Amino acid sequence: ARRIGDAEEAAFVAGDGSSKPTGIFAATGGAETGVTAASATAITFDEVYDLYYSLRAPYRRNSRWIMNDSTVKAIRKLKDANGQYLWQPAGSGTPDTLLGRPILTSSYAPEIAAAKTPIAFGDFSYYWIADRQGSTLQRLNELYATNGQIGFIATKRMDGKLILPEAVQLLKMKAS
Repeated sequence: ARRIGDAEEAAFVAGDGSSKPTGIFAATGGAETGVTAASATAITFDEVYDLYYSLRAPYRRNSRWIMNDSTVKAIRKLKDANGQYLWQPAGSGTPDTLLGRPILTSSYAPEIAAAKTPIAFGDFSYYWIADRQGSTLQRLNELYATNGQIGFIATKRMDGKLILPEAVQLLKMKAS
């Protein structure tokens, strides 16, 4: 079940639409670029603010951030002119937020690198998932019996696509 969930997350976040769903970060059919960073290797807090406001106000009401842990770490390390961290962690039992909006992490979101899009911000209710049939699971008793193992084949027919690309904006890193 964990492997199926990981495969679905990978497809919904980074799928290219070829024999898999079109992911949020897909170059074609994914979210729109809202901001391009001035650097190929670093993000400034001003660029995070610019991304926040690149999303039209009606979509900000239900918005979320999606980024991987290395991007979260880079943003958490940003400091103001007095050396104080700009990010203030959430209290016990509450999720971390950035500019008042919840942060979701995915290991399948791109990392900070030249020409990549490491941050998505928007209303992900406009990302629709279609589950066409129920899942099937087949147990293979004989195929691996000589090794004392049992194999499984799982199949699932589904798709996903951002139906309103303007509802999610990406921060794109400068090309090197």
